[in-house]
Amino acid sequence: MRRSYILFLILLFTVSVLGQTKKVYYGDIEGDIDLGLAPYVKRIVATANSTGAEAIIFRINTFGGRVDAATQIKDAIINSQVKTIAFIDKRAISAGSLIALSCENIVMVPGGAMGATTVVDQTGAKQAEKAQSYMRSEMRATAERTGRRTDIAEAMVDERVVIPGLVDSTQLLTLTSKEALQYGMADTLLATLDELLEAYNLKDAEIIMEDTNWGEDVVRFLSHPIVSSILIMVAMLGMFTEIKTPGWGLPGTAALVALTLFFGSGLILELVSWLEIVIFAVGISLILIEVFFVPGFGVFGILGIVAVVTSLFLGLLSDFQIVTWSMISRALIQLAATFVATFAAAFFLSKILPKTSFFNRLILKDNILIRSGYTTEPEVLELVGKTGEAITDLRPSGTALIDNKRIDVVTEGDYLIRGTKIEVIKESGSKIVVREVK
Repeated sequence: MRRSYILFLILLFTVSVLGQTKKVYYGDIEGDIDLGLAPYVKRIVATANSTGAEAIIFRINTFGGRVDAATQIKDAIINSQVKTIAFIDKRAISAGSLIALSCENIVMVPGGAMGATTVVDQTGAKQAEKAQSYMRSEMRATAERTGRRTDIAEAMVDERVVIPGLVDSTQLLTLTSKEALQYGMADTLLATLDELLEAYNLKDAEIIMEDTNWGEDVVRFLSHPIVSSILIMVAMLGMFTEIKTPGWGLPGTAALVALTLFFGSGLILELVSWLEIVIFAVGISLILIEVFFVPGFGVFGILGIVAVVTSLFLGLLSDFQIVTWSMISRALIQLAATFVATFAAAFFLSKILPKTSFFNRLILKDNILIRSGYTTEPEVLELVGKTGEAITDLRPSGTALIDNKRIDVVTEGDYLIRGTKIEVIKESGSKIVVREVK
């Protein structure tokens, strides 16, 4: 009886093991390598680790992209507890080579290419030696980690590295599929995914094709330079409008949403740390202190503006071990262009928008007569030359007491504190312009 029970347990265990289907996760690394791609790769690795998958296959076809993005992807792949296979379908150039080298196995299609990993800017110009030195060390360390030739990995970055019979001191190394196989940088040459699965005994495995989800697509969209610039514009215009108008309204809400999207996506992509958010909050606080509590424009306002601009600039850089001049110049150009566009948009909103038919439909232009049941203040109050006292801070709009009446007034742009003696210098419809009585 006992023997039968043991045999039953062995049979049950065997059936359960045989019934388990191998899982293989498959992801695409194609096109430009940007920071929005990193969360996608990290999710695939995390899911494969948690489900006990047999392997992860990354199909690679790219001319490269951002070094910081490639570094994040490389770190995620190296930390995988599951076997990783790079399937280079056509090419793994520049940052793509670093990603391919981080995988345990490299499979290339015939006629493919891998290499040319020198750090360049947007124009293709070679970056400074500091950036090249960092990339050389990354390529060497990654090749060493995955058991490949470090000298060949370094030659993909530095044309001064000589590989006898392969490259001299005047050429940057890019390997063909056959060369990669010959020099041990690729494990095998296979034309299709089916051939790869058969070669690695994964023919019967369940292939789980992982696409980017909507969250990753949104974050990748928000990280685009044009979109991030628009978010900064909306934030700046919204904050300026909210400060200049009483109460809380749509401009302030739009600014908060834009800032949340800008800094939130930056946190996910590791572009932004909490330090930048704190600097921005301090800057806004200083500006509010200047506007509401300190008359004129001085130290608080200047420090606030500097802090806000600094936080936005750092938010466009990467939280990255090495910052190249390419990254700095790109962030400076983007920020400068954004501020120019913001000033242009502010001019449009203040000068052109009130003249449009859409805007005029939002404003009541017809006179409402007293006999209709509604009454208004007389159009002309005849206040020019009269004096009074500001009963709220005028920044530059506020309320003054003139002829024992509370009147909404505006200065010529000066900030006047409550209690200042004022004089009416101009009256245009409902707009009463005042200045300080010297």
